[in-house]
Amino acid sequence: MQDLGVLSVLPSLLAIVLAVWTRQVFVSLIGGIWLGCTLLLMNPLAGLSLALDKTIGVLSSAGDARVIVFTLCVGGLIALLEYSGGVRGFVAWLERRQWANSPKQAQCLAWVIGVVIFIESNITVLVAGTTARPLFDRFKVPREKLAYIIDSTSAPICILIPFNAWGAFNLGLLSGSGVEQPLSVFASAIFLNLYAITAVVMTGLVIAFDINIGPMRRAKACQSVMPEAIHAELRFDHSSGSNIDSSKQGAALMLLPLLVLILAMPIGLWLTGDGNLMTGSGSKSVLAAVLLAAVVAAIMIMAKGLAGAGDIINEYMRGAGKLVPVAAILLLALALGGISKELEAGTYIAGLLKDNLPSYALLPMLFLVAAAVAFAIGSSWGTFAIMIPIAISAATVMELAPAAFVAAVLSGGIFGDHASPISDTTVISSMAADVDHIEHVRTQLPYALIAAGLSAIGFLLMGLTL
Repeated sequence: MQDLGVLSVLPSLLAIVLAVWTRQVFVSLIGGIWLGCTLLLMNPLAGLSLALDKTIGVLSSAGDARVIVFTLCVGGLIALLEYSGGVRGFVAWLERRQWANSPKQAQCLAWVIGVVIFIESNITVLVAGTTARPLFDRFKVPREKLAYIIDSTSAPICILIPFNAWGAFNLGLLSGSGVEQPLSVFASAIFLNLYAITAVVMTGLVIAFDINIGPMRRAKACQSVMPEAIHAELRFDHSSGSNIDSSKQGAALMLLPLLVLILAMPIGLWLTGDGNLMTGSGSKSVLAAVLLAAVVAAIMIMAKGLAGAGDIINEYMRGAGKLVPVAAILLLALALGGISKELEAGTYIAGLLKDNLPSYALLPMLFLVAAAVAFAIGSSWGTFAIMIPIAISAATVMELAPAAFVAAVLSGGIFGDHASPISDTTVISSMAADVDHIEHVRTQLPYALIAAGLSAIGFLLMGLTL
């Protein structure tokens, strides 16, 4: 097709503008897809038909289809873990061992839970918040500190793990952007994901040295507690699994399926890669791992007499249904990425950056742009969907290793989401800690900004090696 120049980037640009303006990722991606198809055919009406074909055509790729199905299966697995009472049993198991006998130990417990439970960010904050909140109250640690700890060890930890919904989502984006070995690139990007690593490590240091900055210092001094009326409004519903006999609930109902998930992933990569983990099929491996974990969870539920096959299937489908919006975002993102590739947007952007921006500034720029988008729309996943195809295209055309570009986008998306008051993870962290949402945003922001500043400097230094 003819060189469209600046017009080639309009679909991605429209998606970003709509995302910031409407805060609706679906609307933004659909708008970008339609505009891209319109540019391909130079006909707005024909663009509508082509947009539908391009979106449905994503499923013609076996790898893309597997990743989308995996996203739904993760929802089903999470539902089974909650329904079995495994999450509740894990909380009770921690409480019986009285692992927290001081303010610092209570904070360490919340941090460790956030690091260990990496299957899904909201599960992380809910389990950590439910477990640690009574301990924080007992030792007079402000709940704002709890909200900061669980928020800083949810998305930052999840993005560092390839075998969960976060990993599958980004593996799908990388595959859809033309990356031949998406798992290898994602694995390499993990070690370069400066903000996620900095946020987790910094949270541990804040706990170890009792560092309280600005609003957090005032929260500690005031020991602010909300009125019970407000508590009731914000309290999250943890009733899942309430019909299960509590005497049969146990930590194993959650830990064993998660262990199977963790172990099955590298085994799948080894088998599909003929003995080489880095060349294995990420989409096949993550899908097989999550299905096997769900089977183990179902067998344990039936073996303990907690529920029959019909109830288990219904609960699994209910959980899968909750992640349909996530799967839809991934589908639309893959479609937009494919269209942008046809328009050769990456070629244009790469040339523009190469001619007008020094190479060492590329990574910091990607980090800041991704952060701004994520902060504005309150969604790291929506940011990844918009920014990763652009970053991959630019890296490919400039003949640079894509891992650093991916890491800059992932870091920026996590920071923007972490700092945004409209992020779902930020909101749920406030609810799990039972603290005023605005207070959580205010007390957390200084720590997030420090981690972001260090990350930006790191990406600048990394850019000097490009």
